Amino acid sequence: MKILVTGGAGFIGSNFIHYMLDRYPNYELINLDALTYAGNLTNLSIIPRGSKHSFIKGDITNKEQMNRLFGQGIDIVVHFAAESHVDRSIVEPDIFTKTNVLGTQVLLDAAVKVGVKKFVHVSTDEVYGTLGETGLFTEQTPLHPNSPYAASKAGSDLLVRAYHETFGLPVNITRCSNNYGPYQFPEKLIPLMLVNALNDRPLPIYGDGLYVRDWLYVEDHCHAIDLVLHQGKNGEVYNIGGSNEKTNIQIVQTILKELGKPESLIQHVPDRLGHDRRYGIDATKIMNELGWYPKRNFEIGIHETIRWYLDHQDWWMSILTGHSSEPRHHG
Repeated sequence: MKILVTGGAGFIGSNFIHYMLDRYPNYELINLDALTYAGNLTNLSIIPRGSKHSFIKGDITNKEQMNRLFGQGIDIVVHFAAESHVDRSIVEPDIFTKTNVLGTQVLLDAAVKVGVKKFVHVSTDEVYGTLGETGLFTEQTPLHPNSPYAASKAGSDLLVRAYHETFGLPVNITRCSNNYGPYQFPEKLIPLMLVNALNDRPLPIYGDGLYVRDWLYVEDHCHAIDLVLHQGKNGEVYNIGGSNEKTNIQIVQTILKELGKPESLIQHVPDRLGHDRRYGIDATKIMNELGWYPKRNFEIGIHETIRWYLDHQDWWMSILTGHSSEPRHHG
């Protein structure tokens, strides 16, 4: 089995590679990543020598390179590669459209050409828009994206569906809630607040801090993708959520309490443009059809995540010193 993992040097992609190498040592994993700011090969530095993992630096929008790569014989594609930071999409929406929409289309063309056995497209609950105080996103919820990032992911979702319907490409689309865990780039909420708190810097919270997200531990997400890859019904969408809805302010308070830092570090800042109020995932379908369930509740997952960042300060410090300015915003 030869699996192409796009974006495999990023947060979720690198965790997925570790997960798959541990569970399927006979699978060959080809890791394709452009190594933009969020891609980091040190995420993969602990892979044992002799593992069936190879890295290729490449751009999914490069049609010639993708055709050559797929021509080497790819059985399965797990497509993580994407621009994913909402704040950046507001400033530079063109980059998100190019990577997330056109890049996905290039991959789909190459996949059809060589006849891959499965194309798993990893998407986000943000394509559904926002929820009120009640209700959850199901796979039947209409797409209603509110940010350029979410719109670009919705566009890529629709392309994947179209290539299944038009060309018969075997596909699945997964839509996950907010991930957290090891190797997350420190501009996202949890690692940013962790790093700032450890350095006694202000913790910037958008607006009133009462925006609600459903939090999913990254290894639980990897397990879900594993099941979809092997057992998912072709053409189906699967929502993946942790059933851990928390407000942003609750997340920050939890981190401060765990670190023994004062809540006076919290600093409310002007709100993000088009900020969705609440996301919540109904994962009943993947639970019933594939037997998936999240193994970590938030209390356990956040404790393990904080411990990982405390034990791997060299990892995030090297990222911060390698950039011209420290991250100031979160997604």
